[in-house]
Amino acid sequence: MKVLVAETCGFCNGVRNAIRIAEKVLSQEKEACFPKGLAKAGVYSLGPIIHNRDVVQRLAKAGLKTIDSVEEIPPLLRFAKQSGGGGTVIIRSHGAAPQQLEQLKEKGIKIVDATCVLVKRVQHIAEELAKDNYQVVVIGDKNHPEVQAVVGCAKNVVVIADESDLHKLPKNGRLGIVCQTTQTPEHFGRMLDAIGRSSFSEMKVINTLCQEAIKRQESAVQLCRKVDVMFVLGGLESANTRKLAELCKKENKLTFHLQNWNELDINILFGKNVVPINTIGITAGASTPEWIIDEFVKRLKAL
Repeated sequence: MKVLVAETCGFCNGVRNAIRIAEKVLSQEKEACFPKGLAKAGVYSLGPIIHNRDVVQRLAKAGLKTIDSVEEIPPLLRFAKQSGGGGTVIIRSHGAAPQQLEQLKEKGIKIVDATCVLVKRVQHIAEELAKDNYQVVVIGDKNHPEVQAVVGCAKNVVVIADESDLHKLPKNGRLGIVCQTTQTPEHFGRMLDAIGRSSFSEMKVINTLCQEAIKRQESAVQLCRKVDVMFVLGGLESANTRKLAELCKKENKLTFHLQNWNELDINILFGKNVVPINTIGITAGASTPEWIIDEFVKRLKAL
């Protein structure tokens, strides 16, 4: 079997930066000196630092505690409070809402911001659109942390996932539209077309799509057309990885989304009634580390 890897796949700069920041903060915490008998305040991540279970588990072993809300942070330790902080909270690559940041500051907690610069840009744009009296509209998944953080940057933000959400738009409104960074250009364009056929007085559109995500999408689709079976590696919670799998599935029905090698069912390749497989394609989401890709390729070749 021939194993081919997509030209562009794996960690993007935003994710790589978030991991580097987390590792640096954990290293500093480990080296910090505390009086005998007093525990360290701890390092927390407000939500998973990135959407990859293997990476989150590795950082957890190094001391990073993942929390879902500010309220989960334990009360300030006496020494930590005297030294000017009650622990450190890393803002993950997907960002956090301004209200959450204020809560952290009120608790006297040190904030280390690992938000992707492109996500931060969407937040700033939403704030500016709101100041200019536009109805902020986000094309994306309302349950995704990136979108939730943007929603917290302005009042009454409307989130549109698909055409079924168009009824949420105000009649004859002044619409300021942005998009979740990991959506596809095709979906963004289709939604703008649908919104354009609705009732509005003005529409201001700002392209907030991530070019790195687009490169991974294009590279994955090109490869999956050339292979017998396609594997998309990455967290099941990762929006950009799920999007890769969705796009590849449209072009190649033998597409499988796996988190790592341990999830591979060998019967996919060697089971009964399996069509002869000569070429295998591999791509990975922007939150998938290189070592997961390398291990998958190495083990496949060993077969």
